Amino acid sequence: MTMKHNPAIIAIAFCSTIASAQTEAPDSLPAQDIQEIVIQAPKVIRKADMDVYHPSKSAIENSKNGMQLLNNLMIPSLNVSEAMGSIQAAGQSVQVRINGRESTIDQVRSLLPETIKRVEWIDNPGLRYGGANYVLNFIVSNPTLGGSLQGQARPALNMAWGFYMADAKFNVGRSQWEVYASCKLTENLKIYRDYTETFTYPDGSSISRNETPEGGSMNNSLPYYFASYNYIKPDTTVFVAQLTNQQHIGNKTEYNGMMSFSNGDNDVALTERYGDKGNYPALSLYLQQNFAHRQMLVVDFNASMYWGRSWSDYMEIIPGADSYLTDIHTNIKDSNQAYAIETDYIKNWSNSRFTAGVSYKANRNRSEYENLDGSIFHQRQDRVYFFAEYFHRFGKWSATAGMGVQYTDFLFKESNQGNHSWSPRPQATITYSLNQNHNFRLNFTSWQSAPSLAETNIVPQQLDGFQWRVGNQALKTANSYMLTFRYGFNFPRVSGSFGIRAFTSPNAITPHLLWEGEKLVTTYENSRGLQNLSFFLSPQVEIIPNWLMASGYLQYRMERMRGTGYELCNNAWSGNVSMQLMHWGFVLSGQYVRAQRDVWGEKISWGEDINVIDLSYNWKSWQFGAGVIMPFGKYDQGSKSMSKWNRNEQHMRLNMRMPYISISYNVQWGRQKRRVQKLVNADAKTDASTAGGR
Repeated sequence: MTMKHNPAIIAIAFCSTIASAQTEAPDSLPAQDIQEIVIQAPKVIRKADMDVYHPSKSAIENSKNGMQLLNNLMIPSLNVSEAMGSIQAAGQSVQVRINGRESTIDQVRSLLPETIKRVEWIDNPGLRYGGANYVLNFIVSNPTLGGSLQGQARPALNMAWGFYMADAKFNVGRSQWEVYASCKLTENLKIYRDYTETFTYPDGSSISRNETPEGGSMNNSLPYYFASYNYIKPDTTVFVAQLTNQQHIGNKTEYNGMMSFSNGDNDVALTERYGDKGNYPALSLYLQQNFAHRQMLVVDFNASMYWGRSWSDYMEIIPGADSYLTDIHTNIKDSNQAYAIETDYIKNWSNSRFTAGVSYKANRNRSEYENLDGSIFHQRQDRVYFFAEYFHRFGKWSATAGMGVQYTDFLFKESNQGNHSWSPRPQATITYSLNQNHNFRLNFTSWQSAPSLAETNIVPQQLDGFQWRVGNQALKTANSYMLTFRYGFNFPRVSGSFGIRAFTSPNAITPHLLWEGEKLVTTYENSRGLQNLSFFLSPQVEIIPNWLMASGYLQYRMERMRGTGYELCNNAWSGNVSMQLMHWGFVLSGQYVRAQRDVWGEKISWGEDINVIDLSYNWKSWQFGAGVIMPFGKYDQGSKSMSKWNRNEQHMRLNMRMPYISISYNVQWGRQKRRVQKLVNADAKTDASTAGGR
């Protein structure tokens, strides 16, 4: 039976408990930090440009890795799922960093809880963060000698699903070596799809198709490895070299169903399969040099590659027939490269900071369509980004202002087509601290989104009997602007924030459907824009001090999307709520997530509505646990198309009610060396093709 949740009841539950507060002294700041007046609270220190969370003794003692510690901090705006291995905020991605260096969730998981001094939550990232929605930065302890060995296993009891990892660190003098390996296991997970659609032709006639599911499966096992070396000479030099590899060893989704037609045609059995297989190796080199008068120069180089294949099969047959009505096979072989370098200069004074930087990123993509006689498609992308930003504090006020400029250039070798553009990226923040418990922040930010490889690929891809997809090489870089007002509050045992966010992307890149003869083609356009207005509340409540705590995020958003021939509106609420009881080495936690409903183009889509219950026990260097994913309700992930040419609705279903057990260990010797402080990250992520699929 599906549980129903009233957002008003959730909000009232967060604010119902009030008692006396306990004040924690702030941690000392590194030499490069700006001295400023901060607001202190039991769990959070509110600075002008971030919220700082200091892990409590109980949170550290009941954690065996960095991900578990983050979950135990219960930062209100964050949706942290240790079981699912995900970190989100307001339904959007969160950029995670370790001592300023952009990292992955796996690298966060490999952190030792004892070395984490504080966690910085930045909900208004500056220009040097490259357009990130949110930033979560882990500050770890000073380097010392020693080593550690960590491990974790979390298998499900009723299917081949789980997570496994091992990590080892070795410290010698100023050097540290680390090796890490993990695997997210998903093999032959049983799934099915509910799918209905209605096609309307230009002459006004229409036909409906209804798909009755007959089973399916999903494989999505992802091994991940990295090895790193770093050298630290305190207050002078930092060097890091890291090799990583992400493997897709057989990502595959298959649906089987029986399709009926409104015009009385014979029912058709269909099979749809799609997936990919390949490797994403990457190299990172980083150098940080400190100079006199609190100056710093940072250089970061990254290179990554992708060798792999993406494929899709779509087949329709009348039961008992000898031949297929539709038999489509798409096979794409990719050989893609990306290179990036970034240099930043940082100068600090007692009440101010100046940061300036320049970065360059190059993508070189080559796709071979093996099903089209080996047709080759090349795409070249070059991006240059300059920025300068200045922060100053005066009394109860602080302000940050900066300007970035991005130059983007595209070239498509086969057609000799391309375009280039200059895009400004202004940003500004004003913060006012009324007193020790209340502050107000107004933030304006902007960023650009370049067209992807899939959106510009002009090789036609057939999706089913008459649907096709073709990219658009005339796409321009899209601009986005966001204005956020946030009120941060600290009451006895209750802290959090309330805010309003306005967003617009006047030329967002979105799908566009049109008829070309007997073909319904999905292409891409710079639309007439997306606008939305959000109201959000993110409280943290200490119900029983050091025992029982609740936190969450509640958002209501109103959206409008406009494109060629359509205008859509969408209003929906989303959020998450977590509760945690911690005592005698036991940790009992529960989480409920209602995914954000997003409108993009002529489609409304939603992610996972999910709930989890978990119980763990800590004993010396070990942690033993058990839990259930989706103990209540019905798993649902899907979308709804509102196009006048193709109205459809699909729901991806699976038996997500999975009991699991978990075992973690954390063995240490000596004293631990912190991870390297990396203040910038030159993003060099390779792109990949996307094969067909409805």
